[in-house]
Formats: sequence, structure tokens, C-alpha cells
Amino acid sequence: MKNLRENAEKHSLFISDLHLCESRPHITAAFFQFLNTTAIKADALYILGDLFEYWAGDDDIEDPYLRPIIAAFKALATAGVKVYFMHGNRDFLISTSFCQAAHISLLQDPALILLDGKKVLLSHGDALCTDDVAYLTFRAQVRSPQWQTEFLSQPLPARKSIIESIRSRSEHEKTQKSAQIMDVNANAVADVLRAFDYPPLFIHGHTHRPHKHTLNVDGHTITRWVLGDWYEQGSYLKYDKNGCVSVKI
Repeated sequence: MKNLRENAEKHSLFISDLHLCESRPHITAAFFQFLNTTAIKADALYILGDLFEYWAGDDDIEDPYLRPIIAAFKALATAGVKVYFMHGNRDFLISTSFCQAAHISLLQDPALILLDGKKVLLSHGDALCTDDVAYLTFRAQVRSPQWQTEFLSQPLPARKSIIESIRSRSEHEKTQKSAQIMDVNANAVADVLRAFDYPPLFIHGHTHRPHKHTLNVDGHTITRWVLGDWYEQGSYLKYDKNGCVSVKI
């Protein structure tokens, strides 16, 4: 990657829910194109979860499909773009080895950052879906250190088989749930905004319902941007001195 940032206006990019996998090569190709032509011009790239369709453990980083992706991230970071990653519900097992290999910094969820002195709250968004009690119970189980230690102690092929089984069950269960249950809960959103002292901008993904929402929480006006998924086409959110704009690839 050549340095295209020297004459570019300072800006940051936000993406989520790419669900990269071998079975969707057109999206993988679109992602490489995005890194090489768009992200290379940014000061920072924030990936707010579900970069991959699933992640079975960092011992998979030598997989032939993953090696070019890791190399592309490394090249982006070497060109001067800061890359940040936040766990999603599909790739929460990403850990130190992947981040070091890809030159990516891991963010906690939620994370409060500053952009041009403005507070911006970031989240994947799944923890805000509090109406989906069954999912939150599952989430608490698989995020526990004990579950992860036991899971990662199994051979990699066995882990992938377990994940495929979980994914199949999850897709079936989604068909039995209402759209409202799988969306963020308004009270949960308000609570996290209160907890972080009413940041004027909140960005998250997960729901696959890209939209700009204007909220009033305890008299504070807050803009909530929901990032789009990359199942059929890619999109990203660009933040610069003029604010945010959503862009389709």
C-alpha cells in the first residue's frame, strides 16, 4: 500500500458485521478493495465486531484464508493507519496472537474514545438487546473465562464443528423471534449513555439495521449511528470535522 494519507483530510472510519468467510469471496474481495483504496486514506479504522463469520481460536491464524487478511491489516498499520478491533458475538475469541500478527489494538466493549476532542461511545451492540433473554444467557455463558478455557482446550477441528452446530441452531432460533426482540432495547441504550456521561455520539453495529437516530436522554441530545452489515454489499461510516456520513461501497 502506498501512502495516500498525506494530502487527505483527517478522518476516521467505522465498520462492523462483515462476517468474512470463504463461502462469500465477493465480500472478501470487497474488503480488500476497501482497505487498499479507502481505509488507506484514513487516520484510523475502527472495526466494531463480527469481522469474521466465526472465530475458533487464535491458533487458526495460519489458515490459508486468514493469512492474506492478516497481512492486509499489517500493511495498513505499517502505512500509518491505526486499526482498532472490538469483539462481536461471532468473533469474541479473537485474542492477543491475532491482534499482534495483524497490528490491531483491541478495544473493550463499550469503549469511549475522543475524536477531535468530542466524546464518542463505541459498542458492538449485542449486549443492548436485553429483550432477547435467551441470547443474553448464552452470551454470559460463552464469555465466561471457564467456558472459554474449556472450549479452547479442545482440538481446532472439534471447535469448528461445535461452532457450526451453534450457528445452525442460532439461525433456526432467529426465525422464531420477533424483529423487536432482536433489536436494541431503548432503556438499555439510555442506561449505557448515562453510564458514560451522555456522549454526543454513539456508534454500534450488530442489528444489521443501518440508520441514524436522534435521541434525547435526560435532556441531552445524542446521535446514535447503527452500522450496516456486509452480507450483500459493504458500507462504512466516515467521521471528520463535518460530522458523520454513511457510505456504501
